[in-house]
Amino acid sequence: MADWTRILGIDPGSRITGYGVIDTNGIKTRYVSSGCIRMADAPLPRRLRQIYAGVRAIVTEFKPEQVAVELVFMHRNADSALKLGQARAAAICATFEEDIECFEYAARAVKQSVVGRGGADKFQVQHMVKTLLCLNAVPMPDEADALAVALCHAHHQPLADRIASSLQQPGGAR
Repeated sequence: MADWTRILGIDPGSRITGYGVIDTNGIKTRYVSSGCIRMADAPLPRRLRQIYAGVRAIVTEFKPEQVAVELVFMHRNADSALKLGQARAAAICATFEEDIECFEYAARAVKQSVVGRGGADKFQVQHMVKTLLCLNAVPMPDEADALAVALCHAHHQPLADRIASSLQQPGGAR
């Protein structure tokens, strides 16, 4: 059986940033930890600092080898999209000191990977995360979304690795 890889999934938000840590060996996946970084009612720069510090603490404690982050989708409100993008950047920057490889997934791809439908609602994502990771209780929405991002990466990465490996072998690319 292959070695285990630790993945940190992040669901960025300027008020609540969810995180989920799982281990996978390409065949099996196991739950490690999850939760939310909740920001105080403060100006955006202070909240971004909280996201950065919170993700740094998670990286220090759990030592993930890979990070998967949900991509920003276009909001109707440009200000909200900008704040979400900044929250995402703060979370990603918090992994730089450890030089962790970072992967990005669209929300529809995450839902498709975990639920089987790109238009799944939060309740379906929560239920499937609970089921796939054999959790005792349904995780909170932001926590479930972060675990779903990590699961999406765990499902996609083995195939991406095989494709990359075949392209590197002589005669692999045609």
